[in-house]
Amino acid sequence: MTKPNVDPITLSVVRGVLETTQREMTLALEKTARSSVFNLAHDYSTALFNHTPEMILQGQDIPIHLGSLIPAMKAVAGFFDGDIHEGDLILHNDPDYAGSHIIDTCMYYPVFYQGELVFWTVCKGHLTDIGGPVPAGYNPEAKEIFAEGLRIPPVKIWDKGKPRRDVLNMLLTNMRARRDQEGDFNALIGACQVGARNLVALMDKYGKQTVQDCIEVLLDMANKHMNKLIAQVPDGTYSGTAVLEDAGHGFGDFDITATVTIKGETCHIEIASPPQIPYFINSYEGNSYSGVYLGLMMFAQLPPPYNEGLYRNVTVNMGPKGTLCNAKSPAPHMNCTTTPMETLTDAVRLAFEQAAPDKVSASWGHANGCNIAGWDTRHDEEYVTMVLASIISGAGATATQDGWHVRGPECCFGALTSGDIEMLEHSYPIIIHRYSMMEDSGGAGKFRGGSGARWEVEPLDAPMTLVTFGEGRRIPAMGAAGAESKMIDKKVGRLEITRNGQTEVITDNVIETIHPGERAANINPGGGGFGPAFERSPARVAEDVRNGLVSIEGARIEYGVAFADVDALQIDEAETARLRASA
Repeated sequence: MTKPNVDPITLSVVRGVLETTQREMTLALEKTARSSVFNLAHDYSTALFNHTPEMILQGQDIPIHLGSLIPAMKAVAGFFDGDIHEGDLILHNDPDYAGSHIIDTCMYYPVFYQGELVFWTVCKGHLTDIGGPVPAGYNPEAKEIFAEGLRIPPVKIWDKGKPRRDVLNMLLTNMRARRDQEGDFNALIGACQVGARNLVALMDKYGKQTVQDCIEVLLDMANKHMNKLIAQVPDGTYSGTAVLEDAGHGFGDFDITATVTIKGETCHIEIASPPQIPYFINSYEGNSYSGVYLGLMMFAQLPPPYNEGLYRNVTVNMGPKGTLCNAKSPAPHMNCTTTPMETLTDAVRLAFEQAAPDKVSASWGHANGCNIAGWDTRHDEEYVTMVLASIISGAGATATQDGWHVRGPECCFGALTSGDIEMLEHSYPIIIHRYSMMEDSGGAGKFRGGSGARWEVEPLDAPMTLVTFGEGRRIPAMGAAGAESKMIDKKVGRLEITRNGQTEVITDNVIETIHPGERAANINPGGGGFGPAFERSPARVAEDVRNGLVSIEGARIEYGVAFADVDALQIDEAETARLRASA
């Protein structure tokens, strides 16, 4: 096949238009969406595909969405093969068709030019509800997927430009807080249309063939970036194993192992995980691709463009069907985009670090969050939402710097935002008493892990349902290059419920009712540290204490730093030397 000959100026312009189109799609979602999950937290992703369909551009959005979009787009296009028309709009969330989890609902819009299918614009977003017995979909008591919410296989909600009001009404009727879901549906539809409009204008200006030639060059560019990196890794087989903790399901801890085989410019990734269980942490194959690709990209740290060309020489085997990372129906799965995806990501990342130890980095904090629901007496209507602020954890440290504070969890890799506290209190009948970083939560190391966060809420005037999900409540984020934490309880997540002056600490996934006058505080873990903690300079430890990131006790126990004058944070050099020498 002859490679297209594209002049660099035209290539740069076409690339710029594609990237701007993707950003405009995300901006349209933010500015037109109804729910706080969309317009405050930005829990959505957008991508562009060609007719093949091959992903030609992914947004710098949510990693848990983007990897799974590649097989999902192929499954949806294949389902309607021969029956795709201009003006169609397809909706889908089913993991049996390579979806991630059913609360992440995706729109697929075919873009025609002069009667020919040329592109797809795709938008995926986390709805605040998808029906089912538990508000917001996360049901820790579910034994099968049917107890979690609506499964939507590929279905046309527009047919040749005509909205299918019957189908849309049927879907929305089965969802709580219909106004929010309908608003977010419309935002997804509008974003797809924005992308299509820009792509048609691009072809009008430069011609379809020139645009397609430029895209082929960009796919090839990404492929070369990845091939060059893989070629630098010594040929061989490397393994990494990460532990998924028991978060109340009673089956014990699980090992997830990734085995990476490098040969020349090719990479094969093999996943081994235990059999699926009747609990909501099973991951179907499409979702697991996101975990694998995130682990790969954490290692690779490649420059853009980011498209499917990255993975042309990367093959993946998720293991046999019916396992935790390659589940089959009717396995419950709603928690899968955080658990076990983050553990899967850690396993892949650890395997690559065996291959290239100089690229080692620490793990980010895992998601440990909550959803809330109830009746809003101010507007006489039901409310339900996933509180993205409640899952914000710390980033892992690297060989050159401390981890970023409150930027995780690992599954979202900094793409989520908390949103203004005032906006959350305006949107829902709650008062947020505290949203802050947590002392001693970052993993100890020469470079310290980023701080986790505490989110504390109280319902105003009516009972509130609170549902917890995730893990990281017993096993802290993994450090790297000899980093080790000693104050483990400070490094992990938990839920604290205060009733009648008594505080209960909960480390399982539960469904709780919180009444006015009671408080629920969700505490998230920090990121892992890098390098031995006793190699951190005492001056930097003192600065951490001054900033409220490390306690006096933490300085002594984890960093071997003592203070002669606690108020002035004057370092006791003799005692510090003694503590560090005795380690």
